[in-house]
Amino acid sequence: MALEKARLTPIHPPGDPVIVLINPGEYTLAKDMNYAQTGIPGLRGPVLQFVSGNLQTLEMELLVDTYEQGSDVREEIAKLFRFMEIDSDTHAPPILEFAWGTLTFTCVLARMTQRFIMFLPSGVPVRARLNVTFNEYLDPEREAKETNRQTADYSKVHQVLQGQTLSSIAYQFYENPALWRPIAIANGIDDPRQI
Repeated sequence: MALEKARLTPIHPPGDPVIVLINPGEYTLAKDMNYAQTGIPGLRGPVLQFVSGNLQTLEMELLVDTYEQGSDVREEIAKLFRFMEIDSDTHAPPILEFAWGTLTFTCVLARMTQRFIMFLPSGVPVRARLNVTFNEYLDPEREAKETNRQTADYSKVHQVLQGQTLSSIAYQFYENPALWRPIAIANGIDDPRQI
């Protein structure tokens, strides 16, 4: 049974798919998060406050080879490079779907580096390695519908006692010291160390 070929399909605006003739040997999926660090006097380390998630990325190396055909490999590379061109209607590059086996990744082509590694005697390149990075595409409307976000409860009243910090109050009421920031905002506190 032949291994299914990786495929890149433009989904917005719709377009013709590009089939990767030589599948990647491996790929890397990565995701990370942003946290703000706030030093609070008396604590042995800073308090972390979640800020936002970053986009998931898909990275791989693709081998493009036109040696057998004797044609310029840059013509094949141009089929992928067009996914980085700005569409006149949307004012952005196309949104893509990368599909290979069980992996389906809705994305944009964020980076492509070309390294030419084989040439005809005339100097025409016939083989290249492409390092590509795809950034996950999130539809804001769909994200808002699917994500269940709740805000901190602002209805509590508390008299601050000596030695208390916003973090300790957040832990007392919400069982999470990282929720000190909503308390500071609700009470107009600019410097959390001055309560």
